[in-house]
Amino acid sequence: MIHTSEGQAGRLAVSRARRVVVKIGSRTLASDKAVYDRLAAFVKSSHAEGRGVVIVSSGAIALGVTRLGMRARPKEMARLQAAAAVGQSLLMQAYEAAFTPVGLAVAQVLLTHEDLADRHRANNARAALSALLDAGAVPVLNENDSVAVEEIKFGDNDALSSLVVPLCDADLLVLLSDIPGLLDAKGARVPVVSDIESQAAPLVRKEKSDVGTGGMKSKLEAARRATLAGASVVIADARDANTLPRLLRGEDVGTLFLPARDRIPAKKHWIAFTLKPRGDITLDAGAVVAVRDKGKSLLAVGAIGVRGDFRTGDCVRLLDPSGHELGRGLVRHDVVDAARAAGKKDDVLIHRDDLVVWPS
Repeated sequence: MIHTSEGQAGRLAVSRARRVVVKIGSRTLASDKAVYDRLAAFVKSSHAEGRGVVIVSSGAIALGVTRLGMRARPKEMARLQAAAAVGQSLLMQAYEAAFTPVGLAVAQVLLTHEDLADRHRANNARAALSALLDAGAVPVLNENDSVAVEEIKFGDNDALSSLVVPLCDADLLVLLSDIPGLLDAKGARVPVVSDIESQAAPLVRKEKSDVGTGGMKSKLEAARRATLAGASVVIADARDANTLPRLLRGEDVGTLFLPARDRIPAKKHWIAFTLKPRGDITLDAGAVVAVRDKGKSLLAVGAIGVRGDFRTGDCVRLLDPSGHELGRGLVRHDVVDAARAAGKKDDVLIHRDDLVVWPS
């Protein structure tokens, strides 16, 4: 359980956030057209208080499905892409209609996983977001579903929002949906969470939706990633017009996830969560201790198994002898050379600067 003082300190930190990422889900946008106006009013007041706001918005496919007269969200990739292509313009029209009357310019930013997996392109995206915020514009981010295929998808916009946090140095992520927050076994809202694995994960129930792709499980994973980047995260109800204003006043709204004590720097966050692993390296017991407990680089002599299809510079998973994942890193050899060196050479497979070990 969270001590009251810790929860109060967390809410105070939320009220002092200077850069905020707000993610809004498809179901909310599809069922409540007034949410655009509420977002516009919130961003306007946030700008007046010196806060920058980035919006990660779902809804393009849902709008496209309706405009194209489809009976339900399609499963075929080509039809999903068609719906997204039609829906993106409709989504931005809705934001323009709400934000222009309050004097705010909105900027559409479409990303694929491939954009952020490339370090150079990710830095370009970071610079572009910074320039937009400095100019007083409101970036509206979405996955570029009209061109994305399964291999380069983020998965859902919950995942995208968690990757945007370190990209724009946000100190608060708000996940808005049609729920009041994380609910306990009795259906009551959980006010504050300090440890997602022990306090929140056991409460997740299976959810299905014909409109959106995310659920509580994806929101908890987004919260885990964002808190490891040092941000506070709040899951809250988008249907309540007072949610965002109350939240930024430090009131007890939604479920607050406190920033992780063991935070991951931006580059290592990118390695851990943006890159997709291309293989595995299994460590012996001594290497596990060296990497996990002593912060050492992974030497080839400590590797007892290699599998996958990776090249130099790719991300790989690090496994202990029982197959449990310890972390991830950028490997210095391709799979053939790594396999030849495993258990033999005292050569660096992964340098500690390019290695992320999961917090215990």
